[in-house]
Amino acid sequence: MQDKKQDFIDQKLQDLNNDGVDRRGFLKCMAWAGTGLVWTMSGGIPVSQAFAKSADHAGKRGDFSFVQISDSHIGFNKPANPDVTATLQTAIDKINAMPHKPDFIIHTGDLSQLSKPSEFDTLDQVLKGASAKQIFFVPGEHDMLTDNGEEYLQRYGKGTKGTGWSSFDHKGVHFVGLVNVANLKAGGMGSLGHEQLEWLEDDLKGRSASTPIVLFAHIPLWTIYPDWGWGTDDSEQALSYVKRFGSVTVLNGHIHQIMQKIEGKVSFHTAMSTAFPQPAPGTAPSAGPMKVPAEQLQKVLGITDVNYVRGQHSLAVVDSTLG
Repeated sequence: MQDKKQDFIDQKLQDLNNDGVDRRGFLKCMAWAGTGLVWTMSGGIPVSQAFAKSADHAGKRGDFSFVQISDSHIGFNKPANPDVTATLQTAIDKINAMPHKPDFIIHTGDLSQLSKPSEFDTLDQVLKGASAKQIFFVPGEHDMLTDNGEEYLQRYGKGTKGTGWSSFDHKGVHFVGLVNVANLKAGGMGSLGHEQLEWLEDDLKGRSASTPIVLFAHIPLWTIYPDWGWGTDDSEQALSYVKRFGSVTVLNGHIHQIMQKIEGKVSFHTAMSTAFPQPAPGTAPSAGPMKVPAEQLQKVLGITDVNYVRGQHSLAVVDSTLG
């Protein structure tokens, strides 16, 4: 029965690929600037719904939940957001106001703007106020600008391997934090590298295919827009190691906007920033901070709440804006 369901899913995905929508048009449809989405399972089929239409589902408590925040850029003070510390604090206040306390927080990189100790100090001070006391980190390229990530690793890399990759288990789910910013390629494309890929393959060996897997890294692990470096050049090899698992969720930051897609059993999701938005792929000469009217800023910044229900094939991912 499960094989028939998967065959049906695969056929639906193939139908989407054959419906005449080109890659750029598909990406444009997937760009939800400030709109919340929930991924859930209905009759074995992945379904996405607008956050406002899914309030009943989103409000149901699962086995556990965690929150993803990303791209805080503490130290940034340009017109796109002259006070990124304040908007990070708003994000933490929103997390603290949740009806259920998340088990932990994942920060998917660019904690700082220039990897200065003072910027990390400010970040730490804000995060101390979070209701979830356990926080897991992966670095963004801005966290490795001035010292090859030494300050970042001293503060947030205890117990990690290499340039900061690690894994852990929580209530039956296996989490893997990957680093794809230590060796950026021409054009800014992310790279995992041979050593980390070998570690990932070994880390996943021996785990049951029924184990839900969550991969998280800064730069997307799927190619969104290579002209702006929005992708990871060796991600296909990493993703080949998770093909046998029944549920895989991939969480990224870096592009400061929500984009989602499903490939087979893998759900990809990028998060909004807590600092400033960036333009949709190809809609501006280059990537970078995008200024919006002050009253609209918090509507394009946000957090991601991920809910796990034992027995479900997919994690429910709910995005919400700060304003």
